Amino acid sequence: MWKKLQARWNVNSSWDVLVILLVFACTGFSVMYLKRFLFSMTGLDAAEGWLRWTVNILIILPLYQMILIGWGWVFGKYDFFLRFVNRMIAQLRKLVGIRG
Repeated sequence: MWKKLQARWNVNSSWDVLVILLVFACTGFSVMYLKRFLFSMTGLDAAEGWLRWTVNILIILPLYQMILIGWGWVFGKYDFFLRFVNRMIAQLRKLVGIRG
């Protein structure tokens, strides 16, 4: 599995794979706690499903990408995560049908 991730992400060592997985884990926990805080402060924790999904897509998703790049910078993988986020944005644009 490590070799597969190493090849997929085009990184040099198993250590790089471990650091990348650690960045994803830190980002997930950070966004989870930040989302919980933001939703409780704004009262969205009791909101209907469609409103929560809308806020998730419009606010939490871009926030996730910024935090991912931030944690990548902290762990020395800024360039990798910047490319990763750019690919994610390109795929979202393609999915929605936005050119550019």
